[in-house]
Amino acid sequence: MCEACCRPAPQPRLSRSRFLALVGLTATGGLLGSGCAPQSPGGPRPPAGPTLIDNVKGITLTADGTREFTNLLVGPDGRVAGLDVANAGGATRVDGKGRVVIPGLHDAHGHFGGLGANTTQLDLAGTRSLEEAMRALRAHAEQNPDKRWITGRGWNDVVWGLGRLPGAADLDAVVADRPVWLVRVDGHAGVANTAALREAGVGAATPTPPGGEIVRGADGAPTGALVDAAQDLVERHLPQPTTEDLRRRFLAAQSKLHEVGLTGISDAGTGAAELAVLHGLAASGELTIRTNSFLTWDAFAEIGADARRDSVAGDVLRVGTVKLYVDGALGSHGAALLRPYADDPGNSGLPQMDAAELGRRVTAVMRAGYQVATHAIGDAGNRMVLDAYEAALAATGNRMRHRVEHAQVMSTSDIPRLRRLGVIASMQPVHATDDMNMAESRIGLERMAGAYAWRAILDQGITIASGSDFPVSSHNPFDGLHAAVTRTDREGRPHGGWYAEQAMTPVEALRTFTGDAVFAAHQERVLGTLEPGRWADFVVLDQDPLQPPAGRHRWQTRVLQTWVAGRRVGEYGEF
Repeated sequence: MCEACCRPAPQPRLSRSRFLALVGLTATGGLLGSGCAPQSPGGPRPPAGPTLIDNVKGITLTADGTREFTNLLVGPDGRVAGLDVANAGGATRVDGKGRVVIPGLHDAHGHFGGLGANTTQLDLAGTRSLEEAMRALRAHAEQNPDKRWITGRGWNDVVWGLGRLPGAADLDAVVADRPVWLVRVDGHAGVANTAALREAGVGAATPTPPGGEIVRGADGAPTGALVDAAQDLVERHLPQPTTEDLRRRFLAAQSKLHEVGLTGISDAGTGAAELAVLHGLAASGELTIRTNSFLTWDAFAEIGADARRDSVAGDVLRVGTVKLYVDGALGSHGAALLRPYADDPGNSGLPQMDAAELGRRVTAVMRAGYQVATHAIGDAGNRMVLDAYEAALAATGNRMRHRVEHAQVMSTSDIPRLRRLGVIASMQPVHATDDMNMAESRIGLERMAGAYAWRAILDQGITIASGSDFPVSSHNPFDGLHAAVTRTDREGRPHGGWYAEQAMTPVEALRTFTGDAVFAAHQERVLGTLEPGRWADFVVLDQDPLQPPAGRHRWQTRVLQTWVAGRRVGEYGEF
């Protein structure tokens, strides 16, 4: 269960001059303030020569519909040279053995560094009870005696059936001798032990920050649970990752992403220090997952004027979007609602800023020539974003396909505004099936008409770009394709689908993870379909995700090979 969305982890700050030095640029040359400069060196290594991927069941979605093919010719530049080629000349032939080939998939909303960080901290995803989580904490602490801070992520009080947020007392019973900080699955709440509260200076007299909540006991003392902006009270004291830490995290995450068929991602919150590392990986050729980076607001303030890049290292890195947050998550009662929560009548959520500040930020981002991508979960949050976009569009004329990240609960009267304003709905199909055990209780039946409403959005001609919000949810896009088409979880629950009338067709679902996802990233001229002139990014599968064999489901699709720019970057089983 996910309950979107992932807040950005605390990141090292980086000055403008230091960023420019790290990426090998100067303030007077080689910059892309306009986004129009020649390709950078680096990027995925091209194939040794022309390559013919032959004897395949190829599927790609073009503007004219579904195109099937039996072979694909990759040119020496790593781009598609042709489909169903009769004479491939001296190309090296690869026998596809009748396997299915589709374009590489693009996750339109994930957290690249967050997925990598999960490889080095306590992972509580999937724990079914507080007791199970505490056993995992004990084991992790014993296995890492030299860690000054114990950090982790993934707990879910709803799945635990706890009826409350965990507190310091729960953690103290397991680890009391050093600080512990464990973040909820959605990233919008965390729990600290007493040692962490003490180091952060959080006590009964600590004022509650705007946009956050310090959960307190009857005596006014913090229980240890901190929601939304209040998490910063602890997170600013966490050890900062080094450049080498960030590098290792990205490479670890990249391996995981390629293994499930992803050749591209939109990284929903890249800090300045992270972006410098990504530039280095792109220049060295180590970055093979095409990364569309959203600058955090802090990074925009630090380096925004110098960071804008339409293409780095042969389209392996793009920087043209800024990520904003307007509210919290539904699961932790932080999503901003027009009316109070059905299960918490005194609460309408936690807006992260007022309308005036949101408008100021949106206008600043648009004036700087960036696309805006704003996290909005609740119907009030989504309305605030659309209001801010409408005013800023009129003031700036910047119509760069701005995005609402999640668009999870919308007033039905606001959905048509997405099309009128040219706004993309960046949504995560797995959120519907992950959240179905709590969404109705949070917002009530009436508001469900505009919740997780893919069909209602698509039928109005609005583009949906699909993602997962990894590591909040499964980074496997075939889980997302399954949820989009069936509105069920892996076990097929509920029978017939949850609000099944909002499902996508198989072709629509695949398009939202390919052409429409890269359209949202302004990369549709070079990615998203397997047509001549576009990069030869594709995956080889054990089954057709549009029409799985009888007895198998889309989520069971296995990736056998992943190719980027005509070069195999991963092989995962018998071909």
